[in-house]
Amino acid sequence: MSSRFLKACLLALVLIVVTLPAFFCSSPQTVTGDAEPTSPWKNVYDTTAHYVGMQTCRTCHEEVYKTFIQTGMGQSFGAATKEKSAADFSPSHALVYDSALDYYYKPYWDKDTFYILEFRKQGKDTVHKRLQKVDYIVGSGQHTNSHIFSVNGYLYQAPITFYTQKHRWDLAPGFEKGASSRFGRLIQLECMSCHNAYPGFVQGSENKFTNVPAGIDCERCHGPGSIHVFERGNSKPVDTSKGPDYSIVNPRRLPVELQNNVCQRCHLQGIAVLNDGKNFYDFHPGMKLSEVMNVFMPQYEGAQDKMIMASHVERMKKSRCYAESGKMSCINCHNPHVSVKFTPRVQYLNACQSCHGTAAGQKQCSESMQVRAAKNNDCVTCHMPHNGSIDIPHVAVTDHYIRKRPVADTLQKKITAFLGMKCFNNDKPDAISTARGFMEFYERYTPSKNLLDSAIGYLGMQQQVESKQKQNRDYIRAYFLLNDFARVAQYADSVKPEAMNDAWTAYRIGEAYYQLQQPEKGLPWYKRATEIWPLSLDFQNKYGICLLATQKLQDALKVFNFVFGENANHISANTNLGYIYMQDGNAPMAYSYLLHAQQLDPDYEQNLINLAIWYHTNQRDGDAEKCLQHLLTKHPANEQAKAMLEDLLLHR
Repeated sequence: MSSRFLKACLLALVLIVVTLPAFFCSSPQTVTGDAEPTSPWKNVYDTTAHYVGMQTCRTCHEEVYKTFIQTGMGQSFGAATKEKSAADFSPSHALVYDSALDYYYKPYWDKDTFYILEFRKQGKDTVHKRLQKVDYIVGSGQHTNSHIFSVNGYLYQAPITFYTQKHRWDLAPGFEKGASSRFGRLIQLECMSCHNAYPGFVQGSENKFTNVPAGIDCERCHGPGSIHVFERGNSKPVDTSKGPDYSIVNPRRLPVELQNNVCQRCHLQGIAVLNDGKNFYDFHPGMKLSEVMNVFMPQYEGAQDKMIMASHVERMKKSRCYAESGKMSCINCHNPHVSVKFTPRVQYLNACQSCHGTAAGQKQCSESMQVRAAKNNDCVTCHMPHNGSIDIPHVAVTDHYIRKRPVADTLQKKITAFLGMKCFNNDKPDAISTARGFMEFYERYTPSKNLLDSAIGYLGMQQQVESKQKQNRDYIRAYFLLNDFARVAQYADSVKPEAMNDAWTAYRIGEAYYQLQQPEKGLPWYKRATEIWPLSLDFQNKYGICLLATQKLQDALKVFNFVFGENANHISANTNLGYIYMQDGNAPMAYSYLLHAQQLDPDYEQNLINLAIWYHTNQRDGDAEKCLQHLLTKHPANEQAKAMLEDLLLHR
């Protein structure tokens, strides 16, 4: 083996980082404030209340079930069946090309099983194939069908979506312009808890589930039903024409603010910042959403028509109708038990007429009768037009920002200035939550340093209100995102790994030390991250990489075998296992893992480096050359590959 290839073999230790009509009537209000919140509804704060499932509700509410199951909520999620799918699988429609990454995607049925085939062509030859079975379909089909697959309970999103309104297949939202994670996007609890009823989530993981329900159910709006089922099964019925049945929340009887809080749990899509100690299961109808989370939205100058698809509540709250009436609720217009497809148009118009009718003192429509007649006197057509969304392509939805004369769709116009982050479910969010909103927006959407500067500024405003450990956690996150790893290490000096209870903070500290080329200091932090979240496979994988960097090959082997056992398609784990078996001299086992990683991702840099080393070591220099040339085609800045290829050609 040449000297440069021997050096490359040692350099292979430095592996790629895994970074990771109105329906409202009044009732007693929930009491919140400095004291512990209380509610007259028994299932809001009672920790013994549990979910019973929609089929239990159905036993007494069959007629409501029959209409609700046809709504977008009732049809929000289901197994991947031909009946569930709204997609067109004809040859003229069912093919998607990702021009940025050079992959084709073909969705198809093999009998009753749904597959997506990823492939790449070189001339007339197919040079890559990956076949993935689809297990679930997300979406009612009114706007989209997206697709999810399960690997041992770990859920991931497939890279293509069917856009119903445009009747076309295309890359999934967020997968465009070279941003596709292909088959690697994790479906986490935040996503699942809005697109479905509450699933069986495995604690200590990021995306593993024991069971997944089929659609949003009754208890998402009414709260856990166990108290109601017990009381109605063991005592007399409650005459709800005379008063509420307090065993279960009826949103129609909540105050307007709390009605809207039920809806905005999922229809206020933005940056959801959980309060400390809370998770996405903790909100119950009847609470203020701010008891569990604060939801921030970026605000831009000149962006009145820049809307996110599921931002209905944000848009409504911008309306004068909402601000001036003090009584505007989602269920003034919508009956959640009946699909919008079957809701008579007059229901929406009557809601408008309740304030803008002919009664004395009401603000009436100022448009000419001629124009009103041309629009069939339809308020919604003029004041709530359909608008495209900035996050979901090929989709238009009703804009709930009610304006006298909505401006034309300006989605293609340049946004002039970022104004800041606004919380739409809490007028006075605390400074640390606001800082976290800025950091989350940076990580998810816009990696601008100004966002992190703002976050650090808000952290400094909190002063003595928060504990030092909590302050450190957020400063660590901010400086980690700034790649100021030395500053992260300084903050880490004040806390021991065993005292850390936040997995992400432990991971960031470990990663900071790793980037500072101090893997021995990073190791206990990576280990702590995996103790808190033992089923975060990316955390486990990075812990294994750090073990390799500290020459603990057998310990690393155990970690990578664990990751592989949980998900045999984890690309980096396959690459790392191949590397370890190369070091052990087990060429057949090494090649098996490296080849599997290549079949999963033919462009993965570290695997191509390791494969080139394997080919060279096994006297297959032609294949090694092809590996390196392909790597440099996809990743032309890789200096290690350049040096290896130069050395290979020199000693040909």
